[in-house]
Amino acid sequence: MSRRARWEIRGFFIVWLIFLFFRAKDPFGFLVLNTFLGYIPIELSFHIGKQRPRSGWLFWPLVLIWLLFYPNAPYLLTDLFHLSLLQPYAVSGLLRVTPHLWIYFTYMLTSAVSCAFLGFWSLNYVSHVLTARIAHDNRGVRLLVVLTLTFLTSVGVYIGRFLRIHTIYLFLNPEQFIRPLLNMWTSNLWIFVGLMTFIQLFCYWVLHIIMANNPSKLAE
Repeated sequence: MSRRARWEIRGFFIVWLIFLFFRAKDPFGFLVLNTFLGYIPIELSFHIGKQRPRSGWLFWPLVLIWLLFYPNAPYLLTDLFHLSLLQPYAVSGLLRVTPHLWIYFTYMLTSAVSCAFLGFWSLNYVSHVLTARIAHDNRGVRLLVVLTLTFLTSVGVYIGRFLRIHTIYLFLNPEQFIRPLLNMWTSNLWIFVGLMTFIQLFCYWVLHIIMANNPSKLAE
């Protein structure tokens, strides 16, 4: 990604977060924190590359931090369920045209789409960097890396959505969450993880197709 594109993304999120801080009211105040957490892995990916950081002592901790925060990006897709708080359906069974409803729909969809799809870009980019470092761009290894990261991300989304454990809590007080993490491995988790992994891989595949067939490459 070009330097200009990175700064456009940074500028968008700065403006959007400030806008949400003043405009997103309860019960949707969570959008500010969730959007910020969803942006962190995107920003971290800007600082990861085949040659940066050069030192493995810096590179691998940075990748680990990226992985810990990355689930926050697709996590925002599950926030769309909160639109039910607006009671979108009228007594007639039809969607209401109330401006307040569609304003918050716009807020939530903008945060979810921007974080999720730029997050999928960061997944694609980081998996490429990891494969280049450990396996000389082997396609089979890269597919395995993507599948592994996507699976771990689905587990992370489950932890955040159903156990209500944010990434920052794991840094502040990890001991408090050891028991819930050990007891969460139920059939419901595996069903959710399977479905969430499918959703992520589908979106990743669509993004990969678009990036592999962009006009600039077709014109070469």
